[in-house]
Amino acid sequence: MEDRVRVVIAEDSVLLREGLTRLLTDRGHDVVAGVGDGDALIKTITDLAAQDSLPDVVVADVRMPPTHTDEGVKAAVQLRKQHPGVGVLVLSQYVEERYATELLAGSSRGVGYLLKDRVAEVREFVDAVVRVAQGGTALDPEVVAQLLGRSRKQDVLAGLTPREREVLGLMAEGRTNSAIARQLVVSDGAVEKHVSNIFLKLGLSPSDGDHRRVLAVLTYLNS
Repeated sequence: MEDRVRVVIAEDSVLLREGLTRLLTDRGHDVVAGVGDGDALIKTITDLAAQDSLPDVVVADVRMPPTHTDEGVKAAVQLRKQHPGVGVLVLSQYVEERYATELLAGSSRGVGYLLKDRVAEVREFVDAVVRVAQGGTALDPEVVAQLLGRSRKQDVLAGLTPREREVLGLMAEGRTNSAIARQLVVSDGAVEKHVSNIFLKLGLSPSDGDHRRVLAVLTYLNS
């Protein structure tokens, strides 16, 4: 498969871990390891790196043993620093803004934050895994809504029109311009114009390359 990716899954629930494994392998992807806590995740990735066999993406629960607080996201942040080429997609029961912001504060490549309910939407979930593995982003709409909707972001948002904010939200979900156009029932050219205006108002120059889409979201998160 052209989009076949190698995945490591970190989830303490054996049932969910096995379910994710089956879901991905049934669609032609390779789950090279499954672990149940943050320490095991770090060790597994370290061992794979030593074998020059890093996965394309890690799918990890935010909360894992022993305390079931932030072990998963801490491991994810550490991995992003040590192995920036490995995508990280974290799953959470609820939108936890601090964890989402911490995860998104570093490199703009290969990162995702989805609510666990999104796993039930099989096609969207698998698409998100592949997108993050290939260096893209996958942010749950609920995460985007909460992170971009904080009152302390309003000064930044003030420069954008309502339509531009709507386009930005869809960009942050990882949608292409064509997908945004279909969602908003407008032309591709109209979306391209909105995206260009967003980049201009946020001071993102063409030298930032393709990652301007991610940097546009990170500008809000870090402002």
